[in-house]
Amino acid sequence: MEDNEIIRLYHQRDEEAIAQTDLAHGAFCRRLAFHLLSNREDVEECINDTWLAAWMRMPPDWPASLRAFLGRITRNLSISRFRKMRAAKRYAGMEVLLSELDECVPDNATQLQLEQRIISEIITHWLDSLDREERILFVRRYWYADTVKELAAEQGMTANQMARRMQRLRESLRLTLEKEGVEI
Repeated sequence: MEDNEIIRLYHQRDEEAIAQTDLAHGAFCRRLAFHLLSNREDVEECINDTWLAAWMRMPPDWPASLRAFLGRITRNLSISRFRKMRAAKRYAGMEVLLSELDECVPDNATQLQLEQRIISEIITHWLDSLDREERILFVRRYWYADTVKELAAEQGMTANQMARRMQRLRESLRLTLEKEGVEI
């Protein structure tokens, strides 16, 4: 079923929308949640919460890209769940991902909304300056939480080569942030 048809089902409040959403985008959302949570039970709870959030937001929303809309909901719910579980000391899955970015994103970035906006704009401009392939790799690693091993396999590289490539990208981001006056 096409995304527009699925969205139309949501707007008609037809429960078939959820089943069709799971068929069309369930694997993508589960993969995204699993990369962030590393726990199948938590992933399924997160996916159920994603479908509920989609149900609550459509209508009035009519997303231009259902996949991106669901991915954002899944990612945000997974991160919230991770933080909750991290407080309870249950997760190490996302620790590696966050620790990789620690060297180039300041700890105080989340403290003030203004700083967040400035940093977000700098990162957006930095991403725009990258070639398409590197931008996609960076977003897949740090937004969609794809593993270095997965990215390396798709690029025909070893995991070590991809890890070095990601390190160079993080270093470039760190230098850009420092150049723009962001304290790290």
